[in-house]
Amino acid sequence: MSVPAAKPAAPVPLRRQLGVFDAVMIGLGSMLGAGIFVALAPAARAAGGALLAGLAIAAVIAYCNATSSARLAAVYPTSGGTYVYGRERLGPFWGYLAGWGFVVGKTASCAAMALTVGFYAWPAHPHAVAVAAVVALTAVNVVGVQKSARLTRVIVAVVLAVLAAVTVAALGAPRAPLEAPSVSWVSAGGVLQAAGLLFFAFAGYARIATLGEEVRDPARTIPRAIPIALGITLVVYALVAVAALNVLGPQGLAESSAPLAQVVTDAGAQWLAPVVRVGAVAAAMGSLLALILGVSRTTLAMARDRYLPPVLAAVHPRFGVPHRAELAVGAVVATVAATTDIRGAIGFSSFAVLVYYAVANASAWTLSAGDGRPPRLIPIVGLAGCVVVAFALPLSAILAGIAVFTVGIAAYGARQLGAVGGRDR
Repeated sequence: MSVPAAKPAAPVPLRRQLGVFDAVMIGLGSMLGAGIFVALAPAARAAGGALLAGLAIAAVIAYCNATSSARLAAVYPTSGGTYVYGRERLGPFWGYLAGWGFVVGKTASCAAMALTVGFYAWPAHPHAVAVAAVVALTAVNVVGVQKSARLTRVIVAVVLAVLAAVTVAALGAPRAPLEAPSVSWVSAGGVLQAAGLLFFAFAGYARIATLGEEVRDPARTIPRAIPIALGITLVVYALVAVAALNVLGPQGLAESSAPLAQVVTDAGAQWLAPVVRVGAVAAAMGSLLALILGVSRTTLAMARDRYLPPVLAAVHPRFGVPHRAELAVGAVVATVAATTDIRGAIGFSSFAVLVYYAVANASAWTLSAGDGRPPRLIPIVGLAGCVVVAFALPLSAILAGIAVFTVGIAAYGARQLGAVGGRDR
């Protein structure tokens, strides 16, 4: 007599510990580090005097993506973000595609943030510092998400204080001449490219959605936390961008390797330059901390569904976190940070994450009124914006993104063929 096969054990849930304030802080920690200290200069190189137009486009797309993500997260309050939403609303392939894009894109983001720490903290040895930062923050995450949220509060407070000082100093300085932006097709493409690069800065609100399994009352908390974090970030970005353009002008901003330090120097507040350097390190550390949280949670969700090794689905019995997923993500990020270039990481990350949000908007389109769907225009604008801006990025980023997604799709196809073959035997 045959013995029935044992049912697989149910996945161990994560602990719900985070309220609205903690969720907003994690979102701010993800966003503020990336945009201000990394993306402004390359965006200025792409758009020139039309930088603020690129910022506005990125903000509109981010708002649409945030609204779609918030509504979906309230319906599916579990770890994984758009990986889960795409799987449930569009089918397993689309969920997998979103998850793959998130994991590879945000791994590149983590490397970019770690290198930002290295370049500001010890320019002579940026890669070594980057690896050390990844190791330290992975250790923080492994001992509990609540500790991560507390550390993020401190980091966000430091960064906001530094950015406020930079803005006040810059707006009181003599104004640099601003060139009128061209309305040619070339400048239009540059504005879209700048929007794509600045989108890298806004994408941190996804950390709130991917922590859905660790948020208290997610149907209420997530839809409130995402727009609050995004709105605060937009105001901060706009003020700092205006301040930087006021002092450096588009050309000076585009050519600067450390624009905010140069802003305070040119504004006559040289004493603030070391403070800005400390703020840059704190901002990048906060962003890296929250990014590792988000990537590890999507890794957990994909491991539960066996798209990644099931061993990564383990949850620590004491700390209630996916410790193996976090250690694996930390190891990969440390390796990439030791070998990669920061500008290439930003472009590749933007392409992959825009694909992720395209799936999120398509998923939100399928929600019913009873599910709390957003106004129809929001997912339409979000989806179209993601596609257009993704293919306006530098060609190298587009080609690298297409290559990595091709590898992911091939892996998915091989897994499906293996599953079919196993059933036929």
